Amino acid sequence: MKTATETAPFGFFSLQVARTRRLGPSMTRITFAGPDLARFTSAGRDQSLSLFLPHPGQSEPLVPVEEGDNWFTAFRALPEDVRAVMRSYTLREERHDPDEIDIDFALHPDGGPACRWAERAAAGDRVLLLGPVVTDNTGIRFRPPADADSVLIWADETALPAAAAILKTLPAHLKADVWLEVPHTDDRRPLPTAADARVTWLVQEEGAPGSLDAVRAAEPRGSNPYAWIAGESGTVKELRRHLVRERELDRRRVTFVGYWRRGLSEDQFRAAAA
Repeated sequence: MKTATETAPFGFFSLQVARTRRLGPSMTRITFAGPDLARFTSAGRDQSLSLFLPHPGQSEPLVPVEEGDNWFTAFRALPEDVRAVMRSYTLREERHDPDEIDIDFALHPDGGPACRWAERAAAGDRVLLLGPVVTDNTGIRFRPPADADSVLIWADETALPAAAAILKTLPAHLKADVWLEVPHTDDRRPLPTAADARVTWLVQEEGAPGSLDAVRAAEPRGSNPYAWIAGESGTVKELRRHLVRERELDRRRVTFVGYWRRGLSEDQFRAAAA
Protein backbone atom coordinates (compact mmCIF):
# COMPACT_ATOMS: atom_id res chain seq x y z
CA MET A 1 0.00 0.00 0.00
CA LYS A 2 1.34 3.43 -0.95
CA THR A 3 1.91 5.62 2.10
CA ALA A 4 1.37 9.36 2.37
CA THR A 5 5.12 9.93 2.49
CA GLU A 6 5.41 8.32 -0.98
CA THR A 7 2.64 10.28 -2.71
CA ALA A 8 4.32 12.31 -5.49
CA PRO A 9 4.75 15.18 -6.11
CA PHE A 10 4.38 15.89 -2.37
CA GLY A 11 5.48 14.10 0.75
CA PHE A 12 5.42 14.42 4.52
CA PHE A 13 8.53 15.63 6.35
CA SER A 14 9.05 15.29 10.09
CA LEU A 15 11.01 18.39 11.14
CA GLN A 16 12.29 20.27 14.15
CA VAL A 17 12.86 23.96 14.74
CA ALA A 18 16.58 24.67 14.36
CA ARG A 19 16.49 28.40 15.19
CA THR A 20 14.32 31.50 15.02
CA ARG A 21 15.06 35.11 14.04
CA ARG A 22 12.85 38.17 14.30
CA LEU A 23 12.90 40.07 10.99
CA GLY A 24 10.84 43.07 12.09
CA PRO A 25 7.68 44.02 13.96
CA SER A 26 5.47 41.91 11.68
CA MET A 27 7.61 38.92 10.73
CA THR A 28 9.70 36.15 12.24
CA ARG A 29 11.81 33.59 10.38
CA ILE A 30 11.88 29.99 11.56
CA THR A 31 14.49 27.57 10.25
CA PHE A 32 13.53 23.90 10.19
CA ALA A 33 15.85 20.92 9.91
CA GLY A 34 15.66 17.13 9.86
CA PRO A 35 16.93 14.09 7.93
CA ASP A 36 13.70 13.97 5.91
CA LEU A 37 14.71 17.16 4.09
CA ALA A 38 17.16 15.15 1.99
CA ARG A 39 14.08 14.32 -0.14
CA PHE A 40 12.80 17.91 -0.28
CA THR A 41 13.19 19.82 -3.55
CA SER A 42 11.52 22.87 -5.07
CA ALA A 43 11.95 25.44 -7.84
CA GLY A 44 11.23 28.14 -5.26
CA ARG A 45 9.20 31.17 -6.33
CA ASP A 46 5.89 31.13 -4.38
CA GLN A 47 6.16 27.46 -3.41
CA SER A 48 3.23 26.66 -1.11
CA LEU A 49 3.67 24.29 1.83
CA SER A 50 1.23 22.80 4.34
CA LEU A 51 2.54 23.04 7.88
CA PHE A 52 1.08 21.02 10.76
CA LEU A 53 1.61 22.40 14.26
CA PRO A 54 0.89 20.90 17.68
CA HIS A 55 -1.63 22.36 20.09
CA PRO A 56 -0.29 23.70 23.41
CA GLY A 57 0.55 20.73 25.62
CA GLN A 58 1.25 18.40 22.67
CA SER A 59 4.84 17.35 21.98
CA GLU A 60 4.19 16.92 18.25
CA PRO A 61 1.34 17.50 15.77
CA LEU A 62 -1.18 14.71 15.34
CA VAL A 63 -1.65 13.76 11.67
CA PRO A 64 -2.67 10.19 10.69
CA VAL A 65 -0.04 9.72 7.97
CA GLU A 66 -0.29 5.96 8.48
CA GLU A 67 -3.61 6.11 6.63
CA GLY A 68 -1.79 6.60 3.34
CA ASP A 69 -3.83 8.35 0.67
CA ASN A 70 -6.77 8.53 3.09
CA TRP A 71 -4.82 10.62 5.59
CA PHE A 72 -6.86 13.79 5.06
CA THR A 73 -10.22 12.08 5.62
CA ALA A 74 -8.88 10.54 8.81
CA PHE A 75 -7.37 13.89 9.81
CA ARG A 76 -10.68 15.71 9.44
CA ALA A 77 -12.41 13.02 11.50
CA LEU A 78 -10.25 13.79 14.54
CA PRO A 79 -11.55 16.26 17.16
CA GLU A 80 -10.59 19.84 16.26
CA ASP A 81 -8.73 20.35 19.53
CA VAL A 82 -6.72 17.16 18.97
CA ARG A 83 -5.80 17.14 15.29
CA ALA A 84 -2.84 19.33 14.30
CA VAL A 85 -3.25 22.97 13.37
CA MET A 86 -2.92 22.99 9.57
CA ARG A 87 -1.82 26.16 7.79
CA SER A 88 -0.40 27.11 4.38
CA TYR A 89 2.93 28.94 4.17
CA THR A 90 5.49 29.83 1.53
CA LEU A 91 8.96 28.35 1.28
CA ARG A 92 11.32 31.27 1.85
CA GLU A 93 14.57 29.42 1.21
CA GLU A 94 15.87 25.87 0.80
CA ARG A 95 19.43 24.79 1.61
CA HIS A 96 21.29 21.49 1.55
CA ASP A 97 24.46 20.44 3.37
CA PRO A 98 23.05 20.82 5.93
CA ASP A 99 19.43 20.27 4.92
CA GLU A 100 17.33 23.23 6.10
CA ILE A 101 14.36 25.32 5.02
CA ASP A 102 13.22 28.77 6.12
CA ILE A 103 9.60 29.81 6.56
CA ASP A 104 8.66 33.41 7.41
CA PHE A 105 5.62 33.90 9.65
CA ALA A 106 3.54 37.09 9.62
CA LEU A 107 2.70 38.16 13.17
CA HIS A 108 -0.42 39.98 14.29
CA PRO A 109 -1.56 41.11 17.76
CA ASP A 110 -4.81 39.17 17.31
CA GLY A 111 -3.25 36.29 15.40
CA GLY A 112 -4.56 32.75 15.46
CA PRO A 113 -2.99 29.52 16.77
CA ALA A 114 -0.26 29.38 14.11
CA CYS A 115 0.78 32.95 14.86
CA ARG A 116 0.89 32.20 18.59
CA TRP A 117 2.93 29.05 17.94
CA ALA A 118 5.45 30.99 15.85
CA GLU A 119 5.89 33.64 18.56
CA ARG A 120 6.88 31.04 21.16
CA ALA A 121 8.70 28.56 18.87
CA ALA A 122 12.03 27.30 20.18
CA ALA A 123 14.79 24.99 18.99
CA GLY A 124 13.69 21.37 19.14
CA ASP A 125 9.97 22.00 18.67
CA ARG A 126 8.51 19.36 16.35
CA VAL A 127 6.30 19.97 13.31
CA LEU A 128 5.12 18.06 10.24
CA LEU A 129 5.38 19.48 6.75
CA LEU A 130 3.65 18.48 3.53
CA GLY A 131 5.96 19.70 0.79
CA PRO A 132 7.37 18.92 -2.66
CA VAL A 133 9.57 16.00 -3.61
CA VAL A 134 9.77 17.13 -7.26
CA THR A 135 11.04 20.52 -8.40
CA ASP A 136 8.06 21.53 -10.55
CA ASN A 137 4.74 21.03 -8.79
CA THR A 138 1.24 22.46 -8.40
CA GLY A 139 2.26 24.35 -5.23
CA ILE A 140 4.00 26.96 -7.42
CA ARG A 141 1.61 29.60 -8.80
CA PHE A 142 4.04 32.22 -10.17
CA ARG A 143 4.31 31.16 -13.82
CA PRO A 144 4.91 34.03 -16.24
CA PRO A 145 4.37 33.22 -19.93
CA ALA A 146 7.49 32.76 -22.03
CA ASP A 147 6.88 36.07 -23.82
CA ALA A 148 6.54 38.15 -20.63
CA ASP A 149 8.92 41.13 -20.69
CA SER A 150 7.69 42.64 -17.41
CA VAL A 151 6.01 41.53 -14.20
CA LEU A 152 3.76 43.39 -11.79
CA ILE A 153 3.83 42.17 -8.20
CA TRP A 154 1.67 43.23 -5.28
CA ALA A 155 1.82 41.65 -1.82
CA ASP A 156 0.87 42.55 1.72
CA GLU A 157 2.86 41.33 4.73
CA THR A 158 1.33 37.84 4.57
CA ALA A 159 2.55 37.40 0.98
CA LEU A 160 5.84 39.24 1.46
CA PRO A 161 7.84 35.99 1.86
CA ALA A 162 6.46 34.75 -1.47
CA ALA A 163 7.19 38.06 -3.20
CA ALA A 164 10.74 38.06 -1.83
CA ALA A 165 11.32 34.50 -3.01
CA ILE A 166 9.94 35.34 -6.46
CA LEU A 167 12.18 38.40 -6.81
CA LYS A 168 15.22 36.29 -6.02
CA THR A 169 14.50 34.07 -9.05
CA LEU A 170 13.83 36.78 -11.66
CA PRO A 171 16.36 37.13 -14.51
CA ALA A 172 18.28 40.32 -15.28
CA HIS A 173 16.44 41.08 -18.54
CA LEU A 174 13.03 41.27 -16.87
CA LYS A 175 11.39 44.50 -15.67
CA ALA A 176 9.55 44.23 -12.35
CA ASP A 177 7.22 46.75 -10.71
CA VAL A 178 6.62 45.74 -7.11
CA TRP A 179 4.31 47.11 -4.40
CA LEU A 180 4.65 45.75 -0.88
CA GLU A 181 2.11 46.80 1.75
CA VAL A 182 3.33 46.43 5.35
CA PRO A 183 2.19 47.83 8.72
CA HIS A 184 5.45 49.30 10.03
CA THR A 185 8.52 51.17 8.79
CA ASP A 186 10.82 48.52 10.24
CA ASP A 187 9.08 45.83 8.17
CA ARG A 188 11.12 46.99 5.18
CA ARG A 189 13.99 44.69 4.26
CA PRO A 190 16.51 44.19 1.45
CA LEU A 191 15.09 42.19 -1.47
CA PRO A 192 17.90 40.79 -3.64
CA THR A 193 17.04 40.40 -7.32
CA ALA A 194 18.83 40.46 -10.67
CA ALA A 195 15.76 41.98 -12.35
CA ASP A 196 15.29 45.63 -13.29
CA ALA A 197 13.02 46.10 -10.27
CA ARG A 198 11.18 49.18 -9.01
CA VAL A 199 10.10 48.37 -5.45
CA THR A 200 7.59 50.60 -3.64
CA TRP A 201 6.95 50.04 0.06
CA LEU A 202 3.45 51.03 1.12
CA VAL A 203 3.91 51.49 4.87
CA GLN A 204 0.62 51.89 6.72
CA GLU A 205 2.03 53.74 9.74
CA GLU A 206 3.61 56.28 7.37
CA GLY A 207 0.25 57.09 5.77
CA ALA A 208 1.02 55.44 2.44
CA PRO A 209 -1.65 55.61 -0.27
CA GLY A 210 -3.97 52.67 -0.73
CA SER A 211 -2.65 49.82 -2.84
CA LEU A 212 -5.20 50.28 -5.62
CA ASP A 213 -4.40 54.00 -5.93
CA ALA A 214 -0.65 53.31 -5.93
CA VAL A 215 -0.85 50.66 -8.64
CA ARG A 216 -3.35 52.65 -10.72
CA ALA A 217 -1.04 55.71 -10.73
CA ALA A 218 2.00 53.80 -11.99
CA GLU A 219 3.10 53.90 -15.62
CA PRO A 220 3.16 50.32 -16.99
CA ARG A 221 6.40 48.95 -18.36
CA GLY A 222 6.79 46.36 -21.08
CA SER A 223 4.50 45.29 -23.90
CA ASN A 224 3.75 41.78 -22.58
CA PRO A 225 3.23 42.06 -18.82
CA TYR A 226 2.36 39.35 -16.33
CA ALA A 227 0.89 40.06 -12.89
CA TRP A 228 1.08 38.21 -9.58
CA ILE A 229 -0.97 39.60 -6.68
CA ALA A 230 -1.41 37.95 -3.29
CA GLY A 231 -2.56 38.85 0.19
CA GLU A 232 -5.87 40.08 1.64
CA SER A 233 -8.58 38.71 -0.63
CA GLY A 234 -10.62 41.91 -0.91
CA THR A 235 -7.62 43.95 -2.05
CA VAL A 236 -6.53 41.16 -4.39
CA LYS A 237 -9.96 41.22 -6.09
CA GLU A 238 -9.83 45.02 -6.48
CA LEU A 239 -6.37 44.90 -8.05
CA ARG A 240 -7.30 42.05 -10.39
CA ARG A 241 -10.39 43.96 -11.50
CA HIS A 242 -8.23 47.03 -12.21
CA LEU A 243 -5.69 45.03 -14.21
CA VAL A 244 -8.26 43.16 -16.30
CA ARG A 245 -10.87 45.89 -16.81
CA GLU A 246 -8.91 49.14 -16.75
CA ARG A 247 -5.53 48.03 -18.08
CA GLU A 248 -7.14 45.37 -20.27
CA LEU A 249 -4.61 42.75 -19.25
CA ASP A 250 -5.56 39.25 -20.40
CA ARG A 251 -6.99 37.55 -17.32
CA ARG A 252 -4.88 34.48 -18.14
CA ARG A 253 -1.81 36.63 -17.44
CA VAL A 254 -2.92 37.52 -13.91
CA THR A 255 -2.23 35.13 -11.03
CA PHE A 256 -4.14 36.12 -7.91
CA VAL A 257 -4.17 34.42 -4.50
CA GLY A 258 -6.18 35.41 -1.44
CA TYR A 259 -4.20 34.49 1.68
CA TRP A 260 -6.71 35.90 4.17
CA ARG A 261 -9.88 37.99 4.39
CA ARG A 262 -10.40 41.10 6.51
CA GLY A 263 -12.92 40.42 9.30
CA LEU A 264 -12.44 36.63 9.31
CA SER A 265 -10.22 34.46 11.48
CA GLU A 266 -7.79 32.05 9.84
CA ASP A 267 -10.16 29.13 10.45
CA GLN A 268 -13.20 31.05 9.16
CA PHE A 269 -11.34 32.05 5.98
CA ARG A 270 -10.17 28.48 5.34
CA ALA A 271 -13.73 27.21 5.84
CA ALA A 272 -15.13 29.82 3.45
CA ALA A 273 -12.44 29.01 0.85
CA ALA A 274 -13.17 25.30 1.12
